[in-house]
Amino acid sequence: MCLCGSKTKLLLIALAFTACQSQPKSSKIDRFALVNRHNITIEQPDTLASLSVGNGDFAFTTDVTGLQTFYKEYENGVTLGIQSNWGWHTFPNTENYNVMQSALYSEYRGRKVPYLAQSPKNENDARAIDYFRENPQRLQLGVIRLVLKKADGTEVKLVDIQNPKHQLNLWEGRISSEFSVEGQPVKVEVFCHQKKDMVSAKISSPLIKKGQLKVEWIFPYAVAVNTHSGYDFASPDKHQSKLEKVGENSAKILRTLDNDHYQVKMDWVGQAELAETEKHHFVLSSKSGNLLEFSCLFAPEVTNEPLPAFAETETNNLESWKKFWKTSGAVDFSACTDPRAKELERRFVLSQYLTKIQNSGSIPPQETGLVYNSWYGKAHLEMHWWHSAHFANWGHPEVLDKQLEWYHTIYQKALETAQMQGFKGVRWPKMVGPEGQNSPSGVGSYLIWQQPHIIYMAEQLYRSNPSPEILNKYKDLIFATADFMADFAVPDSTGKVYNLLPPLIPAQEHWKRETTMNPPFELAYWHWALGIAQEWHKRLNQPVDAHYDEVLNGLPAPYQENGVYLGIAKATDSYTNPKAITDHPMVIGTVGMLPMWDKVDAEVMRATLKKVMSNWDWPTTWGWDYPMVAMCATRLNEPEIALEALLKDVQKNTYLKNGHNYQSPRLRIYLPGNGGFLKTIALMCAGWEGCTVENPGFPKDGKWNVKWEGLTKDF
Repeated sequence: MCLCGSKTKLLLIALAFTACQSQPKSSKIDRFALVNRHNITIEQPDTLASLSVGNGDFAFTTDVTGLQTFYKEYENGVTLGIQSNWGWHTFPNTENYNVMQSALYSEYRGRKVPYLAQSPKNENDARAIDYFRENPQRLQLGVIRLVLKKADGTEVKLVDIQNPKHQLNLWEGRISSEFSVEGQPVKVEVFCHQKKDMVSAKISSPLIKKGQLKVEWIFPYAVAVNTHSGYDFASPDKHQSKLEKVGENSAKILRTLDNDHYQVKMDWVGQAELAETEKHHFVLSSKSGNLLEFSCLFAPEVTNEPLPAFAETETNNLESWKKFWKTSGAVDFSACTDPRAKELERRFVLSQYLTKIQNSGSIPPQETGLVYNSWYGKAHLEMHWWHSAHFANWGHPEVLDKQLEWYHTIYQKALETAQMQGFKGVRWPKMVGPEGQNSPSGVGSYLIWQQPHIIYMAEQLYRSNPSPEILNKYKDLIFATADFMADFAVPDSTGKVYNLLPPLIPAQEHWKRETTMNPPFELAYWHWALGIAQEWHKRLNQPVDAHYDEVLNGLPAPYQENGVYLGIAKATDSYTNPKAITDHPMVIGTVGMLPMWDKVDAEVMRATLKKVMSNWDWPTTWGWDYPMVAMCATRLNEPEIALEALLKDVQKNTYLKNGHNYQSPRLRIYLPGNGGFLKTIALMCAGWEGCTVENPGFPKDGKWNVKWEGLTKDF
């Protein structure tokens, strides 16, 4: 039987979806002007203002010199990293640790359920827990820096850099840097190839001919530290870097770290030579002229084929970035007279660039992208929504397709987790490397709100392309996810009410796992996602699942008291206990991230929103909380509150010169904030299904003449 009916039916579905994406009444936006007015220029050394190029699976971050000359000075700023989605390292498991040494058993429906936690019974178990949290860790693949010497032969320091101009051209994906050393000019241009994990650089300076400017590659060992730049240059004997000459103008470095390997290939132009100067240090020096030009490819394995030269990489970027900006959604705030508009525009343009180079790869990203490690470089799947759910709204559903494919590769692990715990379907991990092993955690292993994310993003993908191909590609993931969700909900004694019971930790993570039940956001998300799973059954001409209906209809309404919704069921101190008003104000996500549920009262949610705005401990929140609150306010027709939340003056809502969302000295960048900001701007402009208000997230006071195009409505 045909899964979707005739071509006519498909066409009608596509037309219906297109019709609901109401386009703006404004004239066509000058995207070139929009993007270029937010190009970045840095004119003094600033360790929080490093600039990156990348392609989504690989990124290269530069200091004021255009390369990574002063990587040590930038370690506690926005680190100068070279990271990829394929580059990982695992320390040998010499003690034969087993991940089940972290298992902590909890009572659930009359059975003992194991959770990979952090409650060791002895020192050996504690070491096992640490091992599986630390491994694998994402690799810093190396450093590419300028070796700059003064006339007297001493090495140039950061304070010696004169008149720097470090620039990022967003429309072209080009980093350029101009500066002087003792009055001698230096110019550097850098691109990252958009289809290869490769950087190309062109350096011009009279210092090259004088032997005072060279390029150095340095390779570090891996680091097993939660949040770290990722460099270990103090362990030269623990890894290998073997130089192989390929030709007069080409060489390879073969890298070995324990049982892990990768390769680096360098091609250069002109009379230059690459030589090993000390262990893991390789220097490219020119024999003549004022120009050094090279391309450098990082890969699990490279061939001897010539690499694209600088000019070819430049053309690749000019074409790729022009296509990206022209096919992306765009919002023009230039006709707005409210003084806040300019900053909104800056944040969304820079966030588009950053999420493209850091978040748009083939696996869910880590929270610090491809710059430096947080949580050992692993992804947090509850953050996948915040990293990537905006792509479909902004015209790039193909990114979701790439990333959702990865869930197929970890399906077996997720199935084993569910079976081990006695559940149907698949239980997706929380903190995870590319191999799919959930990392032991006293919090993460008890979270559940990452479970529906794949249903949300697969539904976005389907609505952007309502085809049998999408349905068949993801149906098994959708139904296995829904099977777990339906099985996780517990019927009460009447068999009609289904509760979400402990042990669980909600998205507002401070609540105790032993006593938390029916958190409001998770209830709403369970209801919405199970309903979408039923729609997938219908689209596939399959009977709906009767148990899904029992659960989604039997979920209780969020608990309320005194006219506001509580943080979790029966938590009557939700707004009086100082601890209860910390962390994510997730009760607000019940409406905003999700459409209005018929068991949610809009006026009670409005009162809850205002309570949170006035009563919350905002310094304890995180970068995506402000977009989340703004989405709720937008759906409740409170546009002024939406703007207040989105631009709230609190440290973790800081957006640096380079567009990164700063959180703290530990998390100097935080990509979920950027993704959440984009998701929110799309909602504030295009609205949601059934919304008839133009630009619903902006006040109707005559100051917000917001023009947009290419955005799609939210659910």
